[in-house]
Order: sequence, then C-alpha cells, then structure tokens
Amino acid sequence: MKTKLILVGGFLGVGKTTLLGEAARRLSQTGRKVGLITNDQASELVDTVYLEQTGTEVSEVSGSCFCCNFPGFMEAIDHVNAHKPADIIIAEPVGSCTDLSATILQPLKEKFADKLSVAPLSVLVDPRQLTDILDGRTAGLHPSAAYILRKQLEEADLIVINKTDLLTPLAVEILKKRTAEEWPLASVYAISAKTGEGLAAWLHEAQQRSGAGTHLAEVDYDTYAEGEAVLGWLNATIELQSQGADWDTLGRNLLNSLRSRFGSLNAAIGHVKLLIATDQGYVIGNITGAKDSLDIRESAGTGRKAQLTLNARVQMEPDLLEEIVKEEIAKVQADKITATIAVLKCLKPGRPNPTYRYGTIVG
Repeated sequence: MKTKLILVGGFLGVGKTTLLGEAARRLSQTGRKVGLITNDQASELVDTVYLEQTGTEVSEVSGSCFCCNFPGFMEAIDHVNAHKPADIIIAEPVGSCTDLSATILQPLKEKFADKLSVAPLSVLVDPRQLTDILDGRTAGLHPSAAYILRKQLEEADLIVINKTDLLTPLAVEILKKRTAEEWPLASVYAISAKTGEGLAAWLHEAQQRSGAGTHLAEVDYDTYAEGEAVLGWLNATIELQSQGADWDTLGRNLLNSLRSRFGSLNAAIGHVKLLIATDQGYVIGNITGAKDSLDIRESAGTGRKAQLTLNARVQMEPDLLEEIVKEEIAKVQADKITATIAVLKCLKPGRPNPTYRYGTIVG
C-alpha cells in the first residue's frame, strides 16, 4: 500500500501547524496511521514541539527547506514509516518557500511513485493577506516577500483560505470568487483550522483527487532570495525556574512585549510563536502582525520549572532581532523567574538552491 503524501504550503503565520494538528486528529480518529513532517531553517521549532504533544508521529527537517534538502525530506518520510508505514503523511514546508511544484512534487512523482501517492499541492492563505494581494498591495510585507506569497498561490492545485471564523459568510464567498478568478487553475476552499469548519471537504479532496503539481510557476530566484533574506529568523529554547510562576501569564506578557517592540520599529512580523511546557501541560501562543490579536491556547499551569521554545520571523536584521529577544527575556527575570538560554539561533536565510528543479510536469 502506498502512503498518501499531502504537502501544505503557505506563508508564515497562516495557520499551517494548527491545520496539521487538527487534520491529524481527525484522520487518526478514523483508524488511520498519520505522520507529520515539519520544516525550518533551524532547529528548536515550536511547530515540532507542539505537534509532538498531540501524540502523532512527527519528524523534522531543520537547517534547510525541503526543496534544498530533498534527501533530508525523504529521510523524514522514511523515519515516519520506520515501524509501520503511515496511511497518510502531511508535510509543512518552510513558510517562505515557493516553487514547490517544480522542486518537490515533480521529483516525488518521478522517483517515488512506487511508494508514495502524492496529493494535490495545497496552499494555505490568510484572508486578510489574500485580500491585500488581490487589491494589488503587499499585505504589509516587503515587496519581495509579497512576491513569494503570490507565487505560492500561483502554483497551488488547491488554494485553501484559512481563518474564515474572522469573516462573514458573504465575505467568504466573495473572497472565494475573487480568488478563483485570479488563479483559475486552482480549486478554492475556505476553512477555519481553529473551529474545524470546512476541513472535511478539503481533506476529502486532498485524499481523493488525482493530479498533483499540475502546473509550474515562473519564479525569479533573485527576487525569491531577497524575499527570504529580508526576514530575520530566530529559534530559541529557554529553561525557566520560579517559586511558582503563572506560565500562561508569562507567555502572554512576553508575546505582547515582543509585539510592542517590533511594532515600535514598524518591523513586519511574519510570526512569533512560543510554547511553554511543564509537567502539568503546555501553553502555546502566537502573533502574526503588530495589530493582530494574540492567540493563546491550552495551559501550562503554575509551578517551579518550565521549558520555553520561542520562534520569531520578523523583517529586520538578525542581530537586532536577537538583541530585542534577549532584552525581553531578561525582563522576565524581574518577576522572580530565572531564565537560562539553552539554545539560541538567529540567522538570515541563504539563497534557495534546490536539489531538483523540473521544467516540465511529470505524468
């Protein structure tokens, strides 16, 4: 039996990880074995830590994107399938990646058709960013980063508008119609990964429809490289100790402080995510823009020890991003909390250099 592989692309902060977690939960309830693969330019990834909390088999490709480390991606698939082959694997590429049809889907179809059934390429998109792009603006991003977002949509087999819980039903229908007119080669779905609305229809299509990577986007790699490089990327793991801190409040306050600092510099936020884990549970939170409301879920409770995983993707130089994060972490200690940085990596992504890049459609 072949493993169904579903690739879910989309820009930073659109809700891909939330979607993966909910999709895995639903599919597992039907008795199928599900595996998840995360991806980032560095290790210490909130997405991986969060998805592992769900009890699903998770593998991570860190240090490069799937397309620039295709062998690493295949190793991750093999890891998920090591004990018992998964019925379905859902993989989430780096949020600033595009050209996935040419660099991932076509080589998969040609080289691994004997063990993988590749699903249509799904691209998740935030409705506010989508509206801005359709209106000819840049969604608050650097023009080259907005170029990446547009190319992601251009190559999609399935465009999946997320966060419909933020819109009226009429607004959803209007946005679906505009999207279908702009990118007629794609089928358009509207979902809320948060509430579950629309997920069943998208999941059914992703599993049953044939034809993956049915078209290629023309991508200017100079613009693509600039779009990735305008963002500073920071991943950190911090050990926390206290006499009895409220970890949920700490997480909320830290995210609000970081949002305020970045906002004061007019620095566009791709996303800032954190997860605080304790022996009582975990709290996960994120912000995706200076004006967006904070999303925080679950609870880590109170206690003496916790581990904080923090990821930030912000439009600024890595040195400044690292400085701001360290300053805000230091302020946490004013609340009688000891914060020890175990790992901190801050970087600017290098130029994309895919293992494969096909110029024609396979099959």
